[in-house]
Order: sequence, then structure tokens, then C-alpha cells
Amino acid sequence: MTTGAEPAGGGTAAFDEAAVRAALRAVTDPEIPTVSIVDLGMVEHVEVAPHRIEVELLPTFVGCPAQDVIRAAVASALEPFGRSTTVGFSFRVPWTSDRITAVGRERLEASGFAPPAEPGRVRCPYCRSGRVAMDSAFGPTQCRSLFYCRDCRQPFEAFKPV
Repeated sequence: MTTGAEPAGGGTAAFDEAAVRAALRAVTDPEIPTVSIVDLGMVEHVEVAPHRIEVELLPTFVGCPAQDVIRAAVASALEPFGRSTTVGFSFRVPWTSDRITAVGRERLEASGFAPPAEPGRVRCPYCRSGRVAMDSAFGPTQCRSLFYCRDCRQPFEAFKPV
């Protein structure tokens, strides 16, 4: 639902779902601050009403330790709208790596992370070589694995396809 109500403080910008989604683009993943939660495909639903905003997010993995940080960042990003805000995580729809946008994949790669790819298709984010070896299926978080490029000799993390 959208509304043409004005944001708190007498602003002139239209207050609607598009404005809320634009504000959410500024919320980045705490572990990879070059990628927004929008480009990671975590924003499932936004509802805007005259006195409230509700945001439903999808965690990338069950038990992701960054959920509280992301929830607080979303609430902070929506404070300027002056509405009561509810931010929750849901498993109603499962998050999959297919939800990552093209921009999100580019930003992952630019920051040294290989975007999700099937085994045997992971490419080095530094030199784009396919001659890579998995060092460990277990990276620093549940959603990443550790790799090594045989061409440029750089270690890197790759997002697991889900």
C-alpha cells in the first residue's frame, strides 16, 4: 500500500513505497558494506500506511548473526519518515542466491568476493580466472567458502549458491 503523505519535518518529497525502498538502498550488509540489502535481495515486502512502515526481510541464512545489526540499520534509515516502523525477518519465502541483483553481483566482485556460482564455475574476482581451488567449504560465515586462484595466487571468498 502506498500513500502520498508527507514525511515528518515538513519535507516535500512524496512518501510512498518507492521512497522507502530508495532509503533501504542505503542500508548495506554489515559484512560487505559495498552491497545493499536491496541488491542482496533481502527486502521481501514493504508496506507503507499513514502512520506506520512495515518491512519484511529475508535472512540469507538461518541464524545469520548480522540480523540484529541489519534490523537496527533499517530502522535508522527509515527514521526520517517519522512513522512507527516494524522491521522483521521472515522465512515465509526462502532467500536464494538468485535474488542477488546484477548490481549486487558486480559490487560483490568489485569488493573481492566471487558471486554465487555452481561448483566448477567459480571465477576469481581479481583476475576472472576459472582456475581456482576451494581451500575450505567453511568460510568466516555460513554463506561463504574460501578459494585460492591458481593464476593470480590471490585467496578470496565466494558466496555459496543457495
